This record gives sequence, C-alpha cells and structure tokens, in this order.
Amino acid sequence: MFGAIYIGLSGLGSYSDGLQAVSNNVSNLNTVGFKANDVTFQNVFGAGSRGGLEFGNAQSGSGYGVSLDELSINFSQGELRQTGRDLDLSIDGNGFFVLIDGDQQFFARTGSFVVDDDGFIVLQNTDLRLGVLDEEGRPTELNIDEFRTDPPEPTTRVTFADNLSSTADVFTIPDLTVFGPNGEENNWTVEFERDQDAVDRWTVTVTNGTGDQLGSETLIFENGQISDDTTELTFADEDEGLNVTFDFSEGVTSFSAGTVSSLRASDVEGHGTGSLTTLTVNESGQLEITYTNEETLELGEIAMADFRDPQSLEQRGNALFEFNGFGQVQFLGAEDTRVGSILSRRLEASNVDLGNQFGDLILIQRGFQASSQIISVSNDMIQQLFGIRGQG
Repeated sequence: MFGAIYIGLSGLGSYSDGLQAVSNNVSNLNTVGFKANDVTFQNVFGAGSRGGLEFGNAQSGSGYGVSLDELSINFSQGELRQTGRDLDLSIDGNGFFVLIDGDQQFFARTGSFVVDDDGFIVLQNTDLRLGVLDEEGRPTELNIDEFRTDPPEPTTRVTFADNLSSTADVFTIPDLTVFGPNGEENNWTVEFERDQDAVDRWTVTVTNGTGDQLGSETLIFENGQISDDTTELTFADEDEGLNVTFDFSEGVTSFSAGTVSSLRASDVEGHGTGSLTTLTVNESGQLEITYTNEETLELGEIAMADFRDPQSLEQRGNALFEFNGFGQVQFLGAEDTRVGSILSRRLEASNVDLGNQFGDLILIQRGFQASSQIISVSNDMIQQLFGIRGQG
C-alpha cells in the first residue's frame, strides 16, 4: 500500500512537470521564432520487493509509476508573417541562422536584425552578430562600415543597340551621360549623319557639355549589319580624363525605317559616387547593399547551419538555440536545398498549436486527478489497517 502512495506521488510530480511544459508552450503562443515542446510520459518499471521501490531494467516485475519523458522540440515550420523591414529574416526550410558571440555560437530560425554602432549586423537588442560564410565555408562576422560608400568608376565603354534607319539623314542622342574619374557627370551629344554619296556610311560626331567637339569617326554598315572594321569607335575628352569606346557590335543594324531610328545606348559602364540606401538579402541568400547611384554590391552569403539531429539543440531565451556539441553540423549557403531559402521582410511565428495544447492540458489534469485518487484510496486503506484491534 505504501508503494501505491509512491506511485501516486510519481504521477503528481510528473503531471505537474508536464503542466509546466504545456503552460510554457501556451504562454509563448505569440513569441516570434518559438518552437513548442512535445510533452510525453513514460512508465517506470522494475523488479521491486515488498518493502519499497527498486528501479532497474529487469524483465519482470510490476510498474512503479510514471515520469515525464525528456522534452523534445517540435521543429515544424511556423507561419511566415510579412513585415516592412529589409532585415527581418526567416527561413523557409530546415536551416538555422548562425549568431556569433565571441567564441560562442547560437542558432535561430528567424529574427529582426539591425546594424549596430560598430557596423556589425546583430540580432535586435543583443550583441549577437549574424554570421556569413568566409572563403573556407566557416561562419564569420561581417562589418559593413567599409562598404557604406561606393567609389566612382569612370566610363570606358558605351554599348549601343537597335536600328539606325538607313533612310534617315541625321539622328542625334542628345543626353548621353558618362562619368569622369572622380564621379563627375559629363553630358555628351552624339550625332549620326549619313553620307549622301554612300548609303551605308555614317559620320559620328561627339560634343561635350560645353559645346567642344571631341572628334568624328566613321561608322560603316554592310547589308544592314555593322561592318567588322567599325564595331568600336573611340572618343576622348582629355580635360576630363575620359577615353570612351563606343561599342556597336551588340545587334546594331541599319535598315530602312523612314526617318525614325531606335538606336540607343543600352549600357553605359561606370558610375558616380554612391551612398548606402538599403541593406537586404537577395534571392541567393547574399547580403546585398544598394547605393544611391543604383549600383549593388553583394557582401557575402549568410551562413546557415544544418543539423543531422536537431534534437541535440537546447532552447535558450529570445528564440535562440545552443548546440551541445554532440552530433553533426554543417554550415551551408541558402542555395543548398538542405537548409532552405532565406526570406527578407518576414518573421517566423510561433509554431504552438493551441488546440493540441488544450487537449494536453485536459489529459494532464485527468492524470493528476487520477493520481491523487490513488493516494487518497491508499491512505483510506492504511487507516483501516490501523483501525484493526487484536482480540483477546
């Protein structure tokens, strides 16, 4: 009978621990990135004696109660909710972000990241720095301060495309913008004048913004296609330090189109000085900066961890996980299908299923109630035993 009391006490303790775990799940219903714990119970079984409980692995004997099984983390995907911040990141897949704190690493499924005063990308309200892959494929910290300004690049080549009408006499591109060595803008006017004695021959004249003529070159077509001898023409403005090649090899034609020509500068190499406007993550999982000069720069691929056994992770506060060092972990990029893709402007919500949690609450309550009844009945039986009087 005393053994039954101990069994009932094991139920009270185990179901109390289970209630705590379920309560933690429910209270984190709206916690970003939270993963619920699955609550299960296991029986305690061993070969005991009449005098008490002896737990072991014997194959025969009676049961001695219940215990809360080791909590397992439910890593199912939570809802990915849209936000308005470029550095609100989440993962559609099985991977984890790598967060670096000195020599220690933490892992997260989602998070709101910011750039701190030192130029590192950190999890908001923490000093944990977002890891990117180095050349050897290991997570490392990234400082963006040296990338806040995009230095100028002078224009060395302008590529043209489309049709210069063979029946037009003159065609002008009035506002071709090229960039000098210090990022200064120079507006050139490019005039095409057809030779009246040779239908397929054009004179190309370039004038700078102050009206100075930079030179004239001849552009020749053969049967409507650019001649191999004139696919490239070079114009220089020595005062501005510019030496620019006009490239007509990319599909420039000269067919009859009346007086309408569609010839255009399809690509102008070079740009002015740019300042950082946005920092985000592109579809390849690369941290990418956009500058005011419309240039972009990829800074590095965000490191993602793939665990062979995710249950080896231990939950910490702020929706973080810590790896206990057992099991296998690989660091990969977002283009690897094993870890999934990184989504910007989204946060992963808690994966707590409220219906399941309430169901567990009812079962735990009934289990606790039944265990308390075992103790109550055992106590009544002991009281009856104490009430027996010997007969003389």
